[in-house]
Amino acid sequence: MLLITAIIWGTAFVAQSEGMRYVEPFTYNAIRTLLGGIVLIPVIAFLKRILSKGSDTEKPATSRKDTVLGGIVCGIVLFAASSFQQCGIPMTTAGKAGFITALYIIMVPLIQVFLYRRTGFRIWCCVLIAAVGFYLLCIHEGFRIEKGDGLVLCGAVFFSVHIMVIAFFNSKNADGMVMSCIQFMTAGILMLICMLLFEHPTLQGIWDAKITILYAGVLSCGVAYTLQILGQRDTDPTVATLLMSLEAVFAALSGWLLLHEALSAKELSGCVLVLIAVIAAQLPHPSEKMTKKKRGKMT
Repeated sequence: MLLITAIIWGTAFVAQSEGMRYVEPFTYNAIRTLLGGIVLIPVIAFLKRILSKGSDTEKPATSRKDTVLGGIVCGIVLFAASSFQQCGIPMTTAGKAGFITALYIIMVPLIQVFLYRRTGFRIWCCVLIAAVGFYLLCIHEGFRIEKGDGLVLCGAVFFSVHIMVIAFFNSKNADGMVMSCIQFMTAGILMLICMLLFEHPTLQGIWDAKITILYAGVLSCGVAYTLQILGQRDTDPTVATLLMSLEAVFAALSGWLLLHEALSAKELSGCVLVLIAVIAAQLPHPSEKMTKKKRGKMT
């Protein structure tokens, strides 16, 4: 699930970059986010009907209170993250925006440390390797960072918080699909207010950006963010972030294939290091193999 999420998010950077040619950031985000929430409503209704006709086996009850609260909190954080990201994308390349956003792979373990959650030495090594990869890609001579890079970096901070908030409410047994829908409606309404206050949207501009808005709304929001919530249920937050950080690789590849954005040898080396870190983080630890063998003998 999280790998599919990374692919969709990575390719969505191209759609977001192209969409900004026709509309302003809050307009783009408001429409695509509300669209993502609307798409989920019939999906949730359909799944609930199917599940109600399914097996009679007892399923763990979900918490309505935590689902609603989780959706609202996730929506507020997503609003901040997406707004910073979308404002920064026109000032940088789609590939670089993808890699900078994926810096949450460093931020999430740090947040876990402050929350007194233990992160294994191997995962920390993978995080450091990925950090070197991001350095090769993003930092120019003299440690110069462009304004757009800084805005996208602020978005990455909020995306890190978003991942931790999802992990928290998943532990409270919130309904992932409903929580995802509520977060889109919450974020979309906040973006809509900002759109009306700070921008001057036109129907022609929205129509010209319709393909990119549909892709980002239906797939990036409706599908990918929901898969993120469901996929994080059985995955440690730090490992989940490493896997989802592959969006940076797919963003760079999409920018190269579709927008003809060039990557230097230094930047390509950074891509390779990130890939190595993500793959290494997914490999089972020897102690995990021993545990599985012992369980196999006991059964």
